[in-house]
Amino acid sequence: MAIYLAREATKLWRKVTAETAVELQLLFEKWRLLLAGIVFQYIHGLAARGVHYLHRPGPLLQDLGFMALPELGQDKGYLSEILFTSIFITFVLWSFHPFIYHSKRFYTVLLWRRVLAFLVASQFLRIVTFYSTQLPGPNYHCREGSKLATLPPPNNVLEVLLINFPRGVLFGCGDLIFSSHMIFTLVFVRTYHKYGSKRLIKLFAWLMAIVQSLLIIASRKHYSVDVVVAWYTVNLVVFFIDKNLPEMPDRTSGSSLLPVSAKDKDDRTKEQLHKPEKDNKMKEELHKLLNGNTVDSTDWRQRGQMNGKHGEDMNHTLTDATPNGA
Repeated sequence: MAIYLAREATKLWRKVTAETAVELQLLFEKWRLLLAGIVFQYIHGLAARGVHYLHRPGPLLQDLGFMALPELGQDKGYLSEILFTSIFITFVLWSFHPFIYHSKRFYTVLLWRRVLAFLVASQFLRIVTFYSTQLPGPNYHCREGSKLATLPPPNNVLEVLLINFPRGVLFGCGDLIFSSHMIFTLVFVRTYHKYGSKRLIKLFAWLMAIVQSLLIIASRKHYSVDVVVAWYTVNLVVFFIDKNLPEMPDRTSGSSLLPVSAKDKDDRTKEQLHKPEKDNKMKEELHKLLNGNTVDSTDWRQRGQMNGKHGEDMNHTLTDATPNGA
């Protein structure tokens, strides 16, 4: 048993190290775009922190979702956060599964490159939207009478730049349309729907996205419009961006080859251009060997043409010299 475990552990270690080497090579090529996506996450948090200074509490707006769904209350508001955290962690773990399992379909670096592109585009639209009009927050700490509903003017720039993470994120107000939780949820679910392999898990993921939407409204963290707008905006953003991005190489066959870089493409193009010349030379050499001569092919063609011409001249001469009555 111990020998078997040691053998399997060795195989797993080789698999992890080999996959790490491949992913690191991709990371060295794509790190700028990945870094830009990560930096924008901070910019998004900074924008959400900034709009909190502009937020003014007021009466709750009339909302169809509030009428239809019973209010969970402050003591049960954590339910939506637990579900969101589960979706987030599960997706992150799944995105790294090619490091361990053989049934790999994608490169982790390239997958996160796409995911960050979807997130950045959706978050940019979100920032533009919630800065356009500030609605009175429906969450408990954003209502009238709460000390957290309005932030006092900052004492210095660092107070804004540090965004008071994570308390500033959990108790923010004003960043309503549209829901950030639904951006992450829908991007993760759509990504798994395309690159995942388990049909049952795909259906379950969409079900969790629906449940997440209902819990957000029931816990009064967002208005129904925040969730509805997120559903069609994020799906449209992912659809159009994914359509214009180059498709990732499918690794289902088990191939660990890296995607072709621009330099490799140029080299292959040059090789394909010179390939017909190489094929012609090989055919000529083969023709020489079969005919038993080593004469250049150009000379051979010229001599063939000359021989044909001499033959025609001799035939014409013989024809002219023969009597008609012969």
